[in-house]
Amino acid sequence: KTPNAGGQRTRGNPEKEREAGGGGAQGEKMPKACRRRTRGDPDLETEREAKKRSLAAEEASPSAMFAAFERGDAPQSEAKSERVYDVVESVTEESSGSPIPLLHETYIPDELASHPGIHHAFELAEAKYNAEKDHRYALFTMARGPPHSCLFNERRLLPICETAKDAVLLVSGSVIRLSSSLGRVPLNKCCGLWFQQDEEKKTAIVLTSAHLVRKQDPSVMNQWTGKYHRDARVIVHLLDGTTARGSLLYLQEHYEIALYEVTMHKPVELPTFNDTVHSGQDVFRLGRDDESLDLKITHGRVEYKIPVRHERCHYLYFSSDESRHRLLHDDGGPIVDLEGKVVGLVNNHINETFVPSCILHKCLDFWRSFKCMPRLHLGMTFTSINLLDPVCIERMKRKHNIESGLIVQQVSKGSYAEKLGIRKGDVIEGFNGKYVSTTIELESMLVDICWDHFDQRNKLYAEKDVSVLIYNAAKLCRRTRNLTVVVSDFGEDIIEGTYAITIE
Repeated sequence: KTPNAGGQRTRGNPEKEREAGGGGAQGEKMPKACRRRTRGDPDLETEREAKKRSLAAEEASPSAMFAAFERGDAPQSEAKSERVYDVVESVTEESSGSPIPLLHETYIPDELASHPGIHHAFELAEAKYNAEKDHRYALFTMARGPPHSCLFNERRLLPICETAKDAVLLVSGSVIRLSSSLGRVPLNKCCGLWFQQDEEKKTAIVLTSAHLVRKQDPSVMNQWTGKYHRDARVIVHLLDGTTARGSLLYLQEHYEIALYEVTMHKPVELPTFNDTVHSGQDVFRLGRDDESLDLKITHGRVEYKIPVRHERCHYLYFSSDESRHRLLHDDGGPIVDLEGKVVGLVNNHINETFVPSCILHKCLDFWRSFKCMPRLHLGMTFTSINLLDPVCIERMKRKHNIESGLIVQQVSKGSYAEKLGIRKGDVIEGFNGKYVSTTIELESMLVDICWDHFDQRNKLYAEKDVSVLIYNAAKLCRRTRNLTVVVSDFGEDIIEGTYAITIE
């Protein structure tokens, strides 16, 4: 289920990659820019020969390359100071003319200060000097004007600034911008990440937010509630200033992610994802400017929160002190750790939510195998006990012997959960014999159960029974029940129960 957990760019069969020394944390590949000739290092020579054998064995295999996913804490990439490069002489022919002279500021010598024509000559020379100076400051190497990112002269980030710069620049080449329209009417703008490339087919796949083609209801603030326009025209804005048409491959409404295929004749940079992320971790949110495509960098920390009513239970939160108006159109952009690995995809730049990479990992693996991203629809939403005040957690443990679990927040009207008697305030302690303590763990379990469902040659939109350990908060008792759920790749919406008041 993890066909690409080896190197940063996995080619063909993953088992052959591991045999060649390219799988797992110990076989981590050097970045492509770092694979240069290094004399006198037998380890690198052995690795190089292993790569040659691997490539030779896979000449007849498909040429698709995928973004890499890592589980746990993989070793950090080699330090930049340890990289060895060959010196490559420029093949650009220099002009046969004389070199451009250095700028020299004009002045009037003391002995000519009283000369009648000296001041006019000085004005002409000074005007020429200023014009040449302006020309020099217009060079791309001198263009350092605002807006500045949080990694430029930000004293509070001094302890991590150099590491963060390397991390951001490592993944920046995979961050692109997309725009959508309905007819001639602009719809939305989002960011995206290169996820896969097929060299033979000359195509690449972009992972982005489904909000790219969702029309927002203006009457509803801070959330996306409109219709998905799968037929919208999508343009991918490449980093070289050109554009390409994007074709929708798949859209998952519950996780709010989409995959678009683009015709590409050039190599793309594929990022590395990291499944591990923890509360309080320093991370950076990346985006692209609408016009210049300049990188937008925002510092923040990962935060676990109790979701509000309209938010999905699997969201994590990007906690930042920076003004939110600077984060426009960052949906679909990456959340990056200090090793330059993607730990999540921005879901909503207004509420500062993102989908963690551990969920993206399972979804994208599922799509590669079955061309869909299903999950189990439970008809409920939850809050993790771990997110409560420690005083409340200790009270539950002391009085009711409950240490962890998920508190039911909503039960959908007419759902199997309602028919089973599950109500708001009950605690779900386990699924299929496994204890669950966070909503991220729950979401992972739901997808894993779908794997088993599909491995048994079952299909989408079928019903399935799962065992649920429930603590009834009203009757103060535990029970295990079989809950019927639906395997679906639609978005799960909770239907609130209502009734009409009558007059007797």
